[in-house]
Amino acid sequence: MRKSRWFQAGWPPLVVVILLLLVWQLAVTWGGTASWLLPSPFKILRDGTTDMPRVWIHTWATLKLMLLGFGVGSAIGLMVACVLHRMPFVKAGFYPLLILSQNVPVIAIGPLLVILLGFGILPKLVLISLVCFFPVTMSTLDGLTQTDRSMLSYMHMIGASSRQIFYKLELPHALPFLFTGLKISATYSVMGAVIAEWLGGNVGLGYYMILQKSAFRADREFVAIGIIVILSLLFFWCIAGLEKLVIRWQTKRSS
Repeated sequence: MRKSRWFQAGWPPLVVVILLLLVWQLAVTWGGTASWLLPSPFKILRDGTTDMPRVWIHTWATLKLMLLGFGVGSAIGLMVACVLHRMPFVKAGFYPLLILSQNVPVIAIGPLLVILLGFGILPKLVLISLVCFFPVTMSTLDGLTQTDRSMLSYMHMIGASSRQIFYKLELPHALPFLFTGLKISATYSVMGAVIAEWLGGNVGLGYYMILQKSAFRADREFVAIGIIVILSLLFFWCIAGLEKLVIRWQTKRSS
């Protein structure tokens, strides 16, 4: 039953993607477009297979960087959300600043981090952590404030401490919201890693894309874009699978 639902949800976008690739291939073939300007999907696939050993080195470097940045940013985001929820006076001061911080483009922060922290891994890690930090913080904070009021009143009535209420009611109730933020951050972490590699470095998909742009190799640019999309989807599905393992009661209720 679950497999049939996956199939019903998955085949429409798959058909659309196949049709778009077919139209792309035919348009490039019949239109006589130069391959350096717009390569066909077949050429992209062929060149990606040929250059795969080098592409894999850059992909592995990006994967390690994004996982490290995702872990640090998500952990800090969760801790900040818990602190702001437990200390309303701190939340009153810092919450508007959190919203304001998202008006600064990530690409604008990168050069400043390089000036302050150098060209090592630290500015890249900080950049990815900043990208992943906000969705986790806001989603978790939203979940903590939407605790069931009847259960909250009941725990107050039986004499539960604020610590017990937080760990046994509010935090478990906020887990679905936390995983929503984690899924958003999972996709953002790939983008953050690539942007960080654009700003400086000698390995990674971002660095690989800069090299191919200088060489006018649009086909290899598309190869890197395809790998970035695949990494984002796989990471998102891993977090979604972990969510089903952790939040079993929600899975049973939704089924």
